[in-house]
Parts: sequence; C-alpha cells; structure tokens
Amino acid sequence: MKSLAKLPVTIVTGFLGSGKTTLLRHMLDNAQGRRIAVIVNEFGELGIDGEILKQCSIGCTEEEASGRVYELANGCLCCTVQEEFFPVMRELVARRGDLDHILIETSGLALPKPLVQAFQWPEIRSACTVDAVITVVDSPAVAAGTFAAFPDQVDVQRKLDPNLDHESPLHELFADQLASADLVILNKTDLINPADLARVRLEVAEELPPAVKIVEASNGRLPLDVLIGLGAGSEEHIDSRHSHHDHHHDGDDDHDDHDHDAFDSISIELPQADESLLMDALTQLVVQHGILRVKGFAAIPNKPMRLLIQGVGTRFDKHFDRQWGAEEARITRLVLIGQELDAVVLEAQLRAALSV
Repeated sequence: MKSLAKLPVTIVTGFLGSGKTTLLRHMLDNAQGRRIAVIVNEFGELGIDGEILKQCSIGCTEEEASGRVYELANGCLCCTVQEEFFPVMRELVARRGDLDHILIETSGLALPKPLVQAFQWPEIRSACTVDAVITVVDSPAVAAGTFAAFPDQVDVQRKLDPNLDHESPLHELFADQLASADLVILNKTDLINPADLARVRLEVAEELPPAVKIVEASNGRLPLDVLIGLGAGSEEHIDSRHSHHDHHHDGDDDHDDHDHDAFDSISIELPQADESLLMDALTQLVVQHGILRVKGFAAIPNKPMRLLIQGVGTRFDKHFDRQWGAEEARITRLVLIGQELDAVVLEAQLRAALSV
C-alpha cells in the first residue's frame, strides 16, 4: 500500500459578512474535478451557511453534498476544537485517500491562530498540512470602520490617534484574523472607490507580515490556482505570529475571559412576512441596537421561493435562493449578531413592526 501525501487544508477566515461563504462557493463551483471536503463553522444556531454551501453545483446529488459538508454549529472553532473539530478531522483523515483538499470556513468571530495550532497535534500533523490561511476582507466595511463596536465614533478617533483602534474588541479580532493570514483578499472591490480601496490596502498591510500577499476581488472571483496550492505549511510558523488574544490560550488560563463572550447570537423565528416591512424593520433594529450582522431566510407571502437575507450593518443583500420544499414549513428564521442583545426585546420589536 502506497503512503498517502499530506492532505492540504485551506482555512478561510474573515470578519462578519466579508464574503467567506461566497468565496467557498466559487471554489467549489470551480473545483475542476478536485474532491473537496468542507467544514463550516458559523456563529449562530441555524447553520445557514452550511445550507448555502450544500446547494453548490459541484457535480453530486444533494444527499452526497450533505455528506461532504461538516458543520460545527456551537461557536468558534478555537473553543470547540476538542469537542467537535478533532473527531471531524479524524473522520476526514481516515478518508484522505478519497479527498484532494479540505476547506474550513471559520466563524466571522473566530480566532484562526488556535485552529492552525490544532494542526500541530500528532494525529493531524502526520496526515494534513495547512496549505494556507486566507483572510477575506470586506473592503467597504473596513473603509467605513464597521468592524468597530461604534464605527462612526471609532473611525473619527482612529484618524486622530491610530492607537485607539485596539480599544475595540472587534478591531482586535479583525487584526488577529489578518495576523494569521498567508493570503489576504480585499473583497467587494466593486462596491468601493479607488481612493478608499487604496486606503484599505494600506490599513490592512500595516497588520500583515511583509511576505503576505494582498489580492483584490469582487464576489471572491479569483482563479483557483491563486487560492490553493500555496504550500504555506502554516502550522509550522503560526506560533511566531503575534495576536492580541494569545494569552487566552496559554497554560491554564480561564476561557471565561474569551473576547467572544462579548458577542450575542440571537435566533428569531417568525411567520411569513412582507418583504418591504421586514427589510425596513431589520434596518431599524440594526440602527437602534447596534446589530453587527443579520443572516437568515424569510418566507414571503405568495412567493414560491425562499428569500436569503445577509446584512452587515445597514447594508443588506437579499435574493430568492431556492424553492420551498413541498413538506417544508414556510417560516422566517433569522440570526442577529451583536453585543448585549436582548432576544425578547428584539423579537417583540420585529413582531410589532410586522404586526404578527
């Protein structure tokens, strides 16, 4: 029996709504015969991104696609590696003769460094290598400062004193995602003017090791050869990459201080809703409660298809993604991510706005 080469793994990280799932869909749709397994880790209870990825046209049935997408749904990978990540990787390692590549999409609130360090574990290290950590950047959001808890105020302060950036836990997470990167994608370049894009590039470059490349993209559309086959072996040098959260994973430090505790993920289920009323109500919620991310599906009366909704700040993308199943309950399911959110208040406000 011939020995198997190490299975390459690409870790796709990035801040909330940066386009990680869109990038993975693009990679899967252009796999060119490569046999790819996907691990999805999303902050929230609905597993929405997993459902999106399962719809990719990658030349297999829906049942087969479901078997290829491994979804870790209880929080950030750095907190769940021992409970969920290791068993999933062990299963993939056992099947590595049938695979060419593994893609891992982290949560928008995940710290990539501890995940890369997990590839130093003997059982994984002998079978897998991190081909690259790709950090996807929402260029318009960075230009607007919306990775910060109070983007407008912090952006003004940042221009006056760059040292104030790190008072925001959101900026620290953003910086840590960049610190682990082997490749950075400045995404959504079609939504930003050249001057702002140049400013974003400079701002991002300040957080990166000199050797890390920065590329620009719209909707994650890049040749697959740019994205895989980098051979970075990230697990070999990740320990030398400084991050703001290193102390949380040293020795026996208490995980209770983990910065992810500053974020709430609220799941709300509603009946069918008028599209215009729903979008207006969500915009109001974002403004009034400082919600960072909205994602989910909506059932629109008299529409045979399900409406996919994804929002970063007050910027929303929506489209009808697929037909409702014959036996599927036509309900609206949303996840709201932010800081100090009150689920009861948010649901009551939505129901009042929709009169349901």
